Amino acid sequence: MLFQIYIMAIPTTKEELLKAIQTNHNKLVHELSSIPIDQTSLLTLEGHSKGTLMSVNNLLSYLIGWGELVLKWNRKSEENSHIELPETGFKWNELGKLAQKFYRDYADLDFTTLCTKLNQTFFKISDLIEQKTNYELYGVTWYGKWTLGRMIQFNTASPYQNATGRIRKWKKIQKNNQQLDSVNE
Repeated sequence: MLFQIYIMAIPTTKEELLKAIQTNHNKLVHELSSIPIDQTSLLTLEGHSKGTLMSVNNLLSYLIGWGELVLKWNRKSEENSHIELPETGFKWNELGKLAQKFYRDYADLDFTTLCTKLNQTFFKISDLIEQKTNYELYGVTWYGKWTLGRMIQFNTASPYQNATGRIRKWKKIQKNNQQLDSVNE
């Protein structure tokens, strides 16, 4: 049997970026919709740092955190304010610590509220993309060698895709564990 892997091309235009973020968000929402609420706070999902575990709620917190950072970066850029990337008090080699910060930031929110907040952040980012011209997104560098469109894609569309893969893998493991439990009963 042949398997084909479909990898979405890296967006290079406003339309491609919108399509990528919308497609990846929709796939993620579909996967999230079938997760039992009682499973969402269990530390059973492969974590963002090697050798760690996280919950589905932590994963949602991570995605919301990065989305909110993208919005913050844009806000500061429009105000001509200094932007500390990736976040104030964190360096690019401290992304595991930043993930832990995101988990703490949203620790008091339940799964349903996190899903709502994820969708709100997604819509704000989609609106941000809509408001930008193709030139603003891909015609000039925004940070180092990266364009704003690429930074948005790195921190929203790609993480949505990664999260969908993590959840699918997690679901398979959960299903296998349930089958083993039923055999052992």
